[in-house]
Amino acid sequence: MVSGLSFASTRASAGAMPLRHDIWRVGVVPAPMAELVGGGAGRLAETIWLPPEPRDFAFLADPFGLWQGGRLHLFAEAYDYRDRHGRIDLLILDPDFAVVERRTVLREPWHLSYPFLFEAEGARWMLPEAFRSGRLTLYRAAEFPDRWEPAAEIALDGPAIDATPLFHDGLWWLLYSPSTNAAAKVSRLHLAYAERLTGPWRCHPGNPVRIDRGSARPGGTPLIVDGRLMAPMQDCTATYGGAIRPLWIDRLDPDGFVAEAGPPIAAPARFAPMTEGLHTLSACGPVTLVDAKRTIQSLAGLGIELGRLIRR
Repeated sequence: MVSGLSFASTRASAGAMPLRHDIWRVGVVPAPMAELVGGGAGRLAETIWLPPEPRDFAFLADPFGLWQGGRLHLFAEAYDYRDRHGRIDLLILDPDFAVVERRTVLREPWHLSYPFLFEAEGARWMLPEAFRSGRLTLYRAAEFPDRWEPAAEIALDGPAIDATPLFHDGLWWLLYSPSTNAAAKVSRLHLAYAERLTGPWRCHPGNPVRIDRGSARPGGTPLIVDGRLMAPMQDCTATYGGAIRPLWIDRLDPDGFVAEAGPPIAAPARFAPMTEGLHTLSACGPVTLVDAKRTIQSLAGLGIELGRLIRR
């Protein structure tokens, strides 16, 4: 996630004081992701929520996880509107999905979010979004889950938004949105491919391979469902991260791309008050990690923004 701002507050970056703030919350759905996108979205009602952040105007978002020793190791963006500087926190959950440990495992001078987590080639990797640094850095776990070291810098056609890796037909692929402007961040899908995870990477000649505010920005873990490749994409038609659409990919190769979007998966009424957005579906074995949002507007939020500007 680039920031926790709604469309209204994103426009405020041009000079106006933000009036609205998106607040996200992370949950665990006790169902595999293939079931959710295969017609079982009703199981979202069973979501087990992590506790809200202890401070107002702070949140967790973009959850990804791996299992180790019978415990779910959940990594997420931790964000506070007081400094607007995302970091990556680790939350270790017990078998009942209660948080038993929490700490920051990756912090950089720039904003970090979307810590895409995966295992490949005998190692554990993290590919967080860091477009404000001007680059995309792949990290390897030197000592899981706490020590992460830069392994490669991935050179693309510009800083990437929510870069999502997958291995398909003998090649590594990246799905991402470009950071060229606000519209492109939520409505353009670019591809890159490489023979090795650490590169070199080549941009797809068809970029952008998809232009659609409803299904072009990545939002979670690609996987094979009933023999068909699927990637969760954010539906930003009405609001940033308003829902997830499964993008069913029928062709993915260096010469072409063919895909169609399925119906949106939105936050159900039982998520109240977190019903204004759903922008991550992250596969983690028998469970799926999600985040949902509510939008707040208050004088306290204006005070936080004013204080931040004064300190700056």
